[in-house]
Amino acid sequence: MKKMLIKLRTAILVMLTHKVALPLLKKIRKPLLFPFTEQQLSELPAGTLGNDLYHFLKKRDFRLLKHYSRHDMKHILLGYDTTDEGEACLQCFMFGNGRVSFPVLATVVYSLLTMPEYWRSMRTAYQKGKLAGPVHDLPWPKLMTEKTAGIREKIFTNELISRESSDVSRW
Repeated sequence: MKKMLIKLRTAILVMLTHKVALPLLKKIRKPLLFPFTEQQLSELPAGTLGNDLYHFLKKRDFRLLKHYSRHDMKHILLGYDTTDEGEACLQCFMFGNGRVSFPVLATVVYSLLTMPEYWRSMRTAYQKGKLAGPVHDLPWPKLMTEKTAGIREKIFTNELISRESSDVSRW
């Protein structure tokens, strides 16, 4: 019975994300100018965010969705997988990082209500988000040629920088 409930919970999360949120975001969100194709990402040097994005997508048999590429890059940079726990933790991190949007709030609330076994990791992700530098408004296309490890370091050592001066020009 427990496995069946977990399977149902996962199906609902995927449906809400891919059948409701993604089509809605395409209509209301200003499109991200993401100038790369999968082929171009594959040709970037190993260890860059763009090349890591290519391998992230291939490993999971995903295709590049230009409206969703930022989300996938956040998985890579923040270290959360595309599992139920990983999706919940990614959104808890973003909430802790100051991102208050319908998709973030909906996922956090849904996860808190349906995934009690992940509450501890969700809380840890929220706390990490509070300490990290601002992530949402990074210049994503410009980061494609930068080393993933270097971007992570900037995000996670940014707790020393005042959150009021969330100037992303340091990229």
